[in-house]
Amino acid sequence: MREMEAREETMPQGSVETEGARRATGVSTDGTSPGPRPVVPDPEVPERATRRRFSGAYKLEILKAADACSEPGEIGALLRREGLYSSHLSKWRQLRDVGALEGLRPKKRGRKARPVDPQAKRIAQLERENERLLRKLEQAELIIDVQKKLSRILGTDGES
Repeated sequence: MREMEAREETMPQGSVETEGARRATGVSTDGTSPGPRPVVPDPEVPERATRRRFSGAYKLEILKAADACSEPGEIGALLRREGLYSSHLSKWRQLRDVGALEGLRPKKRGRKARPVDPQAKRIAQLERENERLLRKLEQAELIIDVQKKLSRILGTDGES
C-alpha cells in the first residue's frame, strides 16, 4: 500500500498509471507530445502514373557500377540510391548480352503498326467511287420508273 501512495506522489498531475501497461515510445501520459508532429503524406494521387524510361547509356553506367560492387549489400545500396529494382539489373544484363547499346535501347510499347499496302489507298478510293456511282444509278432508275408511270397515266405510251 505504501508503494502505491509513493507512486501517486511522484506521478504528474492528471496522469493515470496502469500496472504493467505499455505505451508507444515518445508518447507522454500528460497529453503533450514530446517532439515535432509527424509529416502527413499528400493524399493526392496523380491522374496517371508516368512510365520511367532509362537511356542505354544510363543502363550501362548502372551495370558497370553494379559489376564493380564487391562487398555484400553494395548492390542493394546502389539500387536504393537510384530507385531501381533487382529485376531491372537482371533484365538489363540479359539485354547487354544480346548487344551492347542496341539491346539496352528502350523499345516502343503497344501494338505494332500494320505495314502499309501500296494498293490499299487505291482500293479504298475505287470502293468509294463505286458506292457513289451505285447511288447515282439507283436514283436514275427511280427517275426512269416515275417517268414510265407518268406516261401510262397520261396515256402517252410512247405512241406519237
